[in-house]
Amino acid sequence: MMQMPRQISLDELLSMLVARIDSLSYSDENHKTKFNILARALYRKGLLDDEDIKESIREEHRILKELGVITELPSEDVVEAMADSIMQWVKGDVEKIKEAMEEYEKKLREVMQKEQAAKPKIDVASPAVLEQLDKLNKGKGGSKLIY
Repeated sequence: MMQMPRQISLDELLSMLVARIDSLSYSDENHKTKFNILARALYRKGLLDDEDIKESIREEHRILKELGVITELPSEDVVEAMADSIMQWVKGDVEKIKEAMEEYEKKLREVMQKEQAAKPKIDVASPAVLEQLDKLNKGKGGSKLIY
């Protein structure tokens, strides 16, 4: 006997997707916290330093390039920036982290403003305006569509 497929509503589907996203987000935060704790322990014991992080970043990108995931290796400036960001967390440099977060938010706002300004706008005529146009175009075979 063939089993009938179960039908789910759009609300149920969306609820399942949101629950899964929440779960993934929680898991990601949990991994970040564990990484930070372990990296700080290694750093305090003198087993991890800035140069170790830079070398690991280079190695990670070399592996990704060899696998074909990326097409080119990051510049030394990018490696430095990535290492600085990681070490800010490892060292617990709250002031630098706050500055970086504020700078990131500022850049994000600027990008969003540029995107909003560049988006094409669609003006919708009110029924009254369409009626006026219709009266003006009577007998001319005019259309209410405006391009």
